[in-house]
Amino acid sequence: MHPVKYLWGIRALLYYPFLGRIGFPSYIGKPCFVEGAKNIFIDKNVRIFPGLRIQTMNNGVIKIGCNTAIEQNVHITCSSIELNIGKDVTVLGNTFITNIDHLYQDINLSTLNQGISVKETSIGDGCFIGFGVAIQAGTKLGKHCVVGTNSVVRGEYPDYSVIVGNPARVVKRYNHQSGEWERV
Repeated sequence: MHPVKYLWGIRALLYYPFLGRIGFPSYIGKPCFVEGAKNIFIDKNVRIFPGLRIQTMNNGVIKIGCNTAIEQNVHITCSSIELNIGKDVTVLGNTFITNIDHLYQDINLSTLNQGISVKETSIGDGCFIGFGVAIQAGTKLGKHCVVGTNSVVRGEYPDYSVIVGNPARVVKRYNHQSGEWERV
């Protein structure tokens, strides 16, 4: 292990009294911003690189499963309900994950003054989230989904799907009988 990661392991120990839970061995690079730490639950063997912005509001809960890697400059935000990131997930850098939509219907008010709506959001076990992806409120990824770089994802996606684009769509599914990824 790289020497700086030992420092990140010590940082994870320092977060122990503040987080809802952190399993060990996990390590945390220097985050930019943490809000609602008591509602953040990190399982064992989680690797978080520098630049994380993670926040819970209104009793929202963020759960990150074991053996998950979250790369640099990732923003995860949650309100009111659970946002679940499964085990064995890889989230590449500059990614955004949320269960919140800002309301915008009243043209006489700033969007920031109109409140939010909250929708269940979850990332299944074994998913791979490419660089620069936006996982929007209401997204449910099945297990072992692969999301391509810069995709904007909203909706429900079945297990073993390759998802790309803006708006994101399924372009391949794994066929268990043939053992191949096949175009949809």
